[in-house]
Parts: sequence; C-alpha cells; structure tokens
Amino acid sequence: MQIRYPVRITDGRLVQSGTSAHIREMIEQVLFTRPGERVNRPDFGCGLDLVVFEPGNTEIVSATQAVVRAALQTWLGDLIVCERVSVDADGPRIDVLVQYVDIRSRDRRSELFSR
Repeated sequence: MQIRYPVRITDGRLVQSGTSAHIREMIEQVLFTRPGERVNRPDFGCGLDLVVFEPGNTEIVSATQAVVRAALQTWLGDLIVCERVSVDADGPRIDVLVQYVDIRSRDRRSELFSR
C-alpha cells in the first residue's frame, strides 16, 4: 500500500499514490524530517531545515549535499539510486534538486523540493 503524503482520508479511506508519486513523497519525508522527530525511528531524516539559516558558503553546501545523499541511501536505497544532489539555501528558503533512478522501473527522474 502506497499511502499518500501528507496523509489524507477521502470517503473513509486513506488516499494512495502511484509509484512515482510515492517515491517523490518518500524523498520529501526524508529531506524535511529532523532526526529525533519520529519516536519509533529517531535516526530517520536528515534535518535539512536546520541549514536554512546557515551561511551559504561552499563548505556548508557540500556538507549538506553529503548528508542528504547519505540519508537517501540509508532510507531509500532499496528503491532509488541517487545520482546527484544540489542544495541552494537563500535566507529562509531552501531548494534541493535530487536526480535519481527508480530501481524498479529504471526511470531517471529529477525532482525539486523547496521549503
């Protein structure tokens, strides 16, 4: 069952997502969940929102890209192969471009996530 994120109920049932949408939604969950936020999985996520107010120097960007890539490999490594992560933080906004291959369908995708 591929439950839609964020969770929605329609006609008393959980709304489901298609496979490609579900993978995108799972990537979004990994990116924007802080470690410690989930009680039963305290190491889940990468805490991307914590770098929004950090100075935008190359060291911070490189470290953030490495953390994002590692988190995606850890939590979604059985579903995707992460080829590239690009992070752009500008003030209170953060943009993350994730290029990946869906292991099952072998489709190459590029998704932009912003907060």
